[in-house]
Amino acid sequence: MRRIILGTMVLFALCTVGCEDLLEVPDISDEQVLLLAPSDSTTVVQTDVNFTWNEVYEATQYHIQVAAPSFENAAQIVVDTLIVVDSLYAGPKFNKTLTDSAYEWRVKAQNSGYETDFSLNRFTVQTSEN
Repeated sequence: MRRIILGTMVLFALCTVGCEDLLEVPDISDEQVLLLAPSDSTTVVQTDVNFTWNEVYEATQYHIQVAAPSFENAAQIVVDTLIVVDSLYAGPKFNKTLTDSAYEWRVKAQNSGYETDFSLNRFTVQTSEN
């Protein structure tokens, strides 16, 4: 019995030391999320807006926010959500119906230990001719 307990303790100690190396979280903080659409300073002519960006390797979630008219002078934060990279993940995209207005949108990548800076674009939704 003493051998089993001693063997278990040694195995546990070896796993604890060895497992720390396996659990190292990659530092993604120097990476950048490349926003694809809506591109900066563009006008979207429909209310159904598709947001897309490039993935960051080793990111496990993306924090997406949309403000009207801007984050500095936000009258409203219309989107503030996390998109988790899991079995239901459909890719680096998000859809939102918006009214005619000026907006800013931003995305940052995250994992359990690190995050990138936000990448930001401005755009306008204008469905009627002025």
